[in-house]
Amino acid sequence: MTESSEDLRQIAARTLAHYEHNAQSFWEGTRDHDVSQNVAALLRHIAVPPPFDLLDFGCGPGRDLRTFKALGHRPMGLEGAHNLAAMARAHSGCEVLEQSFLQLDLPAQRFDGVFANAVLFHVPSQVLPRVLRQLHACLRPAGVLFSSNPRGNGQEGWNGERYGAFHDWPTWRAFMTAAGFEELEHFYRPAGLPMEQQPWLASAWRRR
Repeated sequence: MTESSEDLRQIAARTLAHYEHNAQSFWEGTRDHDVSQNVAALLRHIAVPPPFDLLDFGCGPGRDLRTFKALGHRPMGLEGAHNLAAMARAHSGCEVLEQSFLQLDLPAQRFDGVFANAVLFHVPSQVLPRVLRQLHACLRPAGVLFSSNPRGNGQEGWNGERYGAFHDWPTWRAFMTAAGFEELEHFYRPAGLPMEQQPWLASAWRRR
């Protein structure tokens, strides 16, 4: 189903409002999550010497910005919910852009890597190709994008106050390759569990 521009605006506004109103509880619930496997999957594929210029796309309250900064890199955040963006600045000391994923304005060829952890599934499938092309364009040549999303079988719609699209691996690979990326690796999380207990699909991609 094709959404109107007003429908898309409402999807973004309602989803961001959820995070805006629950910023503190979101921080408390996610601050101790171990995503070191995801961080490593991004960093090991970047081919230029460190430190890296990184974009934490959908940075939330700044947990991973702080990690990247502590590792000696130069991270910048992007967040659509004002309260989360303010928390990210306070927690990390990093610059954080406030932009909706439907109205991105990213600098061209600015970053060595993009970290999109638990965020791109909020982008409606209808506009996902455009968002991925914009992320492609903000990467330097041979730059790397990492994404992690809850996997599914094509379900898309509202889960409470949040919109989500849940793709399987072949569908996600098709979106990424169409946007100009080549696959580096993919895996399911959490590590070490049976497939049915691994709800997260993680993947790393290089800008062609």
